[in-house]
Amino acid sequence: MSLDAHVEELKKRHKALSDEVEAAQRSPGTSDRKIADLKKRKLRLKEEIQRLSDRIG
Repeated sequence: MSLDAHVEELKKRHKALSDEVEAAQRSPGTSDRKIADLKKRKLRLKEEIQRLSDRIG
């Protein structure tokens, strides 16, 4: 898999996590801890996307 393709896949996963966070925040039964964990995963993906994008140019 090329670096560009990998970054695009990470962006798709980031978007899916973003949607999951939004849905969890709207759901009254979702714990704050679960939402925080989702947000941390989303942030790690964002940081990885940025790091790889910097390498691409």
